[in-house]
Amino acid sequence: MEYRTFLIKYGEIAIKGRNRYLFEDALVRQIRHSLRKVDGEFKVRKEQGRIFVDCESEYDFDETVEALQKVFGIVGICPVVVTEDEGFDKLKADVVDYVGKVYPDCTQTFKVDARRARKNYPKTSMEVNADLGEAILESCPGMKVDVHHPQIMLSVEIREKIYIYSTIIPGAGGMPVGTNGKAMLLLSGGIDSPVAGYMISKRGVELDAVYFHAPPYTSERAKQKVVDLARIVAAYSGPIRLHVVNFTDIQLYIYEKCPHEELTIIMRRYMMRIAEHFAKESNCLGLITGESIGQVASQTMQSLAATNDVCTLPVYRPLIGFDKQEIVDISLKIDAYETSILPFEDCCTIFVAKHPVTKPNVNVIRRSELKLEEKIEELVKTAIETTEVITVE
Repeated sequence: MEYRTFLIKYGEIAIKGRNRYLFEDALVRQIRHSLRKVDGEFKVRKEQGRIFVDCESEYDFDETVEALQKVFGIVGICPVVVTEDEGFDKLKADVVDYVGKVYPDCTQTFKVDARRARKNYPKTSMEVNADLGEAILESCPGMKVDVHHPQIMLSVEIREKIYIYSTIIPGAGGMPVGTNGKAMLLLSGGIDSPVAGYMISKRGVELDAVYFHAPPYTSERAKQKVVDLARIVAAYSGPIRLHVVNFTDIQLYIYEKCPHEELTIIMRRYMMRIAEHFAKESNCLGLITGESIGQVASQTMQSLAATNDVCTLPVYRPLIGFDKQEIVDISLKIDAYETSILPFEDCCTIFVAKHPVTKPNVNVIRRSELKLEEKIEELVKTAIETTEVITVE
């Protein structure tokens, strides 16, 4: 069966009331953006609470579906056969032809689910269901009707044209990117932060990102690994402006002046300060991290509180209650896992104390940071001014 149109089903958008058109328009824009990288010409259109993708040239079915499955806001992708309304006999013939081509063995149970967007159609939905079901049984005697648990749910939508489909390919769900503002993702080379970016983006949030690089202790391969992870997330979120911050001098200065058991917390606090600077420059509404309670020493409740202490923007932690396997499962789902486990260390793993503090006292940490007063502002200023910005798509 050759399909020239996809019906796009959305979920939460349907309950948005008077603002629904804004979310629909955002979804249409995201679909068009995602299909730009697919060979072929596509027309995306809205019609009476539905979005359709018309394939106006030769195209690759699997490649097109894969692109649509990365668009947040889509819950179902339905390959449809479109037929003109030329009378009910023509519709019966088209439905019988569809069933014969898609289910040639004719042994499944089925149910017809007709919906009339045009209420002036000469038959009611129930009459259409009964008459089309009868036509299918006559042409495919091996099939049976099962209205409760059918193997095939044959949908027929009667609009200006008539749409016939029986397959719903799952979409990514969520909300269209850009409908809930922008946030700054602290992106490392690990498993957690790309998953955190994916999950926040799924709620309609546009992403920028910041990565803390520590040459020569971290290599260019480590930096490229993070760029590759940003590209994986960007397949769902849209383009990401990745800020690559040279963090080496700040880390070495903290290592020289501060108690070693507090290194991770103090370094993390300066990362948050710098990330927040770029977040405010980019009009972001918050910071995103991949932290999960208790996963490592810097992610205890006390450590997270010490980190939050330096932030004026909210910090969103979508993985906060996840265990590691749950995070790995999502990383595998979005094809980030194999990149995340490549053996190129980031700056967080280079300067790790043997016995890091797990229950830091914020007042003690603040006093330790006073030892940095001589040079830290200058080092932070230099790090910000020398930051490299890469647009990742």
